[in-house]
Amino acid sequence: MLAPAPRPPGSVAVRCSRALLAPRARLSILAALLLTAAALVVLYEPQRLLASGWPPRTSGAGAVLLFGLAYGVCTAAFVPRPVLNLAAGALFGAAAGLTAALAGTVLGAGIAFTLGRYLGQDALRPLVRGRWLTAADGQLSRHGFRSMLAIRLFPGVPFAAANYCAAVSRMGYVPFLLATAIGSVPNTAAYVVAGAQADSPGSPAFLFSAGFIVLSGLAAAVVAWRKRHGLRAPAPAPSFSTADAPEPEPVGSTR
Repeated sequence: MLAPAPRPPGSVAVRCSRALLAPRARLSILAALLLTAAALVVLYEPQRLLASGWPPRTSGAGAVLLFGLAYGVCTAAFVPRPVLNLAAGALFGAAAGLTAALAGTVLGAGIAFTLGRYLGQDALRPLVRGRWLTAADGQLSRHGFRSMLAIRLFPGVPFAAANYCAAVSRMGYVPFLLATAIGSVPNTAAYVVAGAQADSPGSPAFLFSAGFIVLSGLAAAVVAWRKRHGLRAPAPAPSFSTADAPEPEPVGSTR
């Protein structure tokens, strides 16, 4: 009687690693990370900690650097960027606050994009169906830079949602980060300046920033409405010219 062939060493570890690397398993890990991050934000409110001047006894470039790093982690965990932008302006002024906020914006977008690309893309791409999802995926995949630039310039799409949608598409890292860095400047600067001038709400800088925030929000609503109307419009029926129509056969002809 033949003895059973011995199993190769490490077969259980190989199977476990394959199971963990499966698309659905990675998507479950991403969902667990995001749920944990959202729960921590609700429980500990890190935006309040940053707005109060965390970390304490830190000033100068070190404080700006730490704030930018914390800003990036917080935005990846769904902390609203307007609150952090106002805090950056109130703590560091317009110039240094804008530097910290933009650095944190790009860092947070990069973290979210990396998580979505490596943990969620393979499992979510087969689920991209329907007119809206297909149109959004096509825009981000074929025209990634200009599409993301428009999303950042007109802040109608939530920051985290745009990051993970771009990660699921076929958009590259460089266009995504470059469009985020350029497109986030106007809106971020408006909030940072408003935070820096919060003590003098009647100043021209504060009024200009507040006006820009309102106008950009209205512009985003108009753009979103037009895009929605265009996606709902039925596709035009194909038109046929008389030259394409087959010629009628003569009566009594046999073919």
